[in-house]
Amino acid sequence: MPPLSSLKLSDQEKQEIIRYLEADKPLPEKYRFFLFGDKREVELVWNGKTNDVCNVVLPFQTIEQVDEPRAEKPSDASSQIGLFSTDERGRQLKGWTNKLIWGDNKLILSSLKNGPLREEIEAQGGIKLIYIDPPFDVGADFSMDLEIGGDTFTKKPNILEEIAYRDTWGKGADSFIAMIYERLVLMRVC
Repeated sequence: MPPLSSLKLSDQEKQEIIRYLEADKPLPEKYRFFLFGDKREVELVWNGKTNDVCNVVLPFQTIEQVDEPRAEKPSDASSQIGLFSTDERGRQLKGWTNKLIWGDNKLILSSLKNGPLREEIEAQGGIKLIYIDPPFDVGADFSMDLEIGGDTFTKKPNILEEIAYRDTWGKGADSFIAMIYERLVLMRVC
């Protein structure tokens, strides 16, 4: 940041900035581009925003192979020899393709980024697709009305459904954005 004396601000604006800084209060947005330049960057800002990202490394509970064997062998199987070792059913025995990892996506992404599998993943060409299936903050509780005969009943979610499929955020949009932001940062570095 350039010194206040070199900026094209009035004395009143300079004094106002000094008052905010001395009171340890955030500066009004109107000063942002005066002080830091017009970089034309877009930024999400929310209450409680932090740049801290999970750096935990945990072992994976389950890694599931999701490749299905072909019904027929390809006519030119020799072109794939050496790329993948498969069993008699056609499932890949080693390597890092077609893995489905079950768990909290923040912990999985952090473990992929920082864990012992990182070198193997990079040697296999890196991660090509990340599917995290986050909640979407629609505010739904997933209860529904059922008509049985002439009566209407409300089917409320059981305790498992309430936890697993909850899409409400008691702390509001700030907590939802904080949750999704950290996961997006981790995906970007994976």
